Amino acid sequence: MKSADQAPPAVLQDRFGRIIDYVRLSVTDRCDFRCVYCMAEDMTFVPRAQVLTLEEMGRLARVLVDLGVRKIRLTGGEPLVRRDVAQLVHDIGAIPGLGELNMTTNGSRLDRYADELKAAGLDRINISLDSLNPDLFRQLTRTGDLNQVLAGIEAARQAGFRRIKLNSVILRGRNHQEVPALVDFALEKGLDISFIEEMPLGQITEHDRGLEFVSSAQLRDDLSARLNLVPLAEKTGGPSRYWRVPGSDSRIGFISPHSQNFCELCNRVRVTAEGRMLLCLGHEHSVDLRAVLRAHPDDDGPLRDAIIGAMAIKPERHDFSLDQGEQLVRFMNMTGG
Repeated sequence: MKSADQAPPAVLQDRFGRIIDYVRLSVTDRCDFRCVYCMAEDMTFVPRAQVLTLEEMGRLARVLVDLGVRKIRLTGGEPLVRRDVAQLVHDIGAIPGLGELNMTTNGSRLDRYADELKAAGLDRINISLDSLNPDLFRQLTRTGDLNQVLAGIEAARQAGFRRIKLNSVILRGRNHQEVPALVDFALEKGLDISFIEEMPLGQITEHDRGLEFVSSAQLRDDLSARLNLVPLAEKTGGPSRYWRVPGSDSRIGFISPHSQNFCELCNRVRVTAEGRMLLCLGHEHSVDLRAVLRAHPDDDGPLRDAIIGAMAIKPERHDFSLDQGEQLVRFMNMTGG
């Protein structure tokens, strides 16, 4: 845990009274996978000149922490395809007042970087894993090698991160049958795992989101038939609702943007790799922070004002729909996981 001895007061509060103290900062929209629920097979990425530099990201993180942000999660795309991302981890992790610095990764390069990231100050890591079947894993990711990801998970375990969590997006008729094996794997390895309802971001033709939707409640009922799931009251600052199997330290979580809206507890915003602060995952309300950063390279005042002012346009809730005709055109890799 980072030292919070010098933590400044939280000042980011939206018009619904929610305190914003958690930011997901995307370091790139690029990825070495093409997961079917995340992006199209043939993607066009943001030109590099439009992506924030690591120095700009570090400056933005310092201002955010000064405004009361306690938790930052580095995301993508795949953050480990960004060159020198470990230096960014080091720089952000050293900011006084930051409570926790985490990362979400697909794990494909983690066997090379786990030790370096841990030494740089990364606290927790989330790793995407939707199947333990190599062929199915390849189908879901289009390009992924399961053995690489498993090696990355083991490297993270050996590096000694405070907690490691698996994230699994479950699709009916695809990997629904994988849930028991994924839970057994997490329990065996001493990992947490969260099952995520697919989010309708980006226009896709590869599958019908409505037909392949599986609710968290169904997954929980399925697992309860074979495991004793005990609900936990603890909060983690994220949208997961957790259960535990007696005798295990692993937590089994469910993220339910469709079936169990968690917006009233929302404490987070996202910043895309090109510096767009998204106030809600399910809306396009945003503020261009890149323009402010570059217009005022030596004065943080306008950046502070822009961030504080953005709180006034944070929506009360998202309105996700499984209707193929009502999708946000923004893919998850562009959003920041």
